[in-house]
Amino acid sequence: MTLSTSIPDVRGADSATRKKTLVAACTAHATHDGLSDLVYVLLPIWQDMFVLSYVWLSVLRSAYSLTLAVLQIPAATLSTRIRPAWLLAISTAVTGLGWLAAGFAGSAIALGASLVIAGLGASVQHPVASAMVSRAYAGNAKKPLGLYNFSGDLGKSMLPAGAAFLLTCTTFQVTATVFAGIGLLAALVIGALLRHVPAPRILTCKAAALPAGAGHAGSPRAFAALLWTAIMDSAVRMGFLTFLPFIIKHNGGSLAQAGVALTLVFIGGAMGKFVCGWMSERFGTLKTIVVTELATALLIGVVLIAPISLAMIVLPLLGAVLNGTSSVLYGAVTDVVESHKLEKAFSVFYTGTIGSGAVAPILYGYVGDHAGVLSATAFVALTAALALLPVVLFSRLQPGAFDSRS
Repeated sequence: MTLSTSIPDVRGADSATRKKTLVAACTAHATHDGLSDLVYVLLPIWQDMFVLSYVWLSVLRSAYSLTLAVLQIPAATLSTRIRPAWLLAISTAVTGLGWLAAGFAGSAIALGASLVIAGLGASVQHPVASAMVSRAYAGNAKKPLGLYNFSGDLGKSMLPAGAAFLLTCTTFQVTATVFAGIGLLAALVIGALLRHVPAPRILTCKAAALPAGAGHAGSPRAFAALLWTAIMDSAVRMGFLTFLPFIIKHNGGSLAQAGVALTLVFIGGAMGKFVCGWMSERFGTLKTIVVTELATALLIGVVLIAPISLAMIVLPLLGAVLNGTSSVLYGAVTDVVESHKLEKAFSVFYTGTIGSGAVAPILYGYVGDHAGVLSATAFVALTAALALLPVVLFSRLQPGAFDSRS
């Protein structure tokens, strides 16, 4: 049976157009991911400014990330009505304006509203930018998409570290204004790069002609197992990052050291995408997930009890397994989902993981308020170990489900 679907027509796309598209997408990814993770550095500042509990700090974090998660699918739909190039530039400007408003917020409620505006702009970047890169490099998009993904980690490494440095010599208001300016500048760069990039034309073809996921039978239960593991993995990642500045502070570290700690985790995360990808190809998806999740739980425990100097050494390795697992899980989707269902599957997968990352810190924050930050972080480590259960249990029912190409 054949099935009609849509793929982009890239006929006439020259080398210069492809490069401009990739640079614009990487600029957007680095800017949005960096601004999103800026929140972690600012949580202790906001706690002192507004006298907030861990739950309310987690609500502020989720105001940004939950907005981003909920609007992923609507943003992708909007891109079919508005030229993607302009939508990407405008949304980046909206994020910059959200951070500008955050700098002038006089209350926690106003700050939360500003972060919702920033999250509204950020919701466009992932579906639109990744689609633009895939469209420009159709048939040969794997490496460009890898560079696009890496640019997000680069932004996560640079922008929070820059904010931590600025906060040692200036105020939060000035820092927020500077990073709002970075967002607005990025919007101008994106608009300039994509100004002459033509809007995509859509062709219709047979699903049998599509290479993605071809030859793999659909398995809704296997997809559900991957999704639940990914949801728990995302909860671990966001929960740990939320508490890391407070762990450093609890162990006698400074705000600058907290910024360095986050940067080390993000640098390790960038390396983890490559290392865990290699592990998945070499040892199989299931074994890689087991190793990385157990390593995550163990290394979180080390960071909790170790002196700051040792914790700083461990953090890049923790970042590698903390971030690398998500790439392995994402890549495994094509092994358990039929070709013509991949687009819907990835949208569900992305919404679930980002939504989990938004909601989980609130639950962990509740534990932190009642049992302390160390106990809450230990609970995060336990979640990492439990994240193994869905894929391990399903693999017992259907051996080799996640490693059909390993």
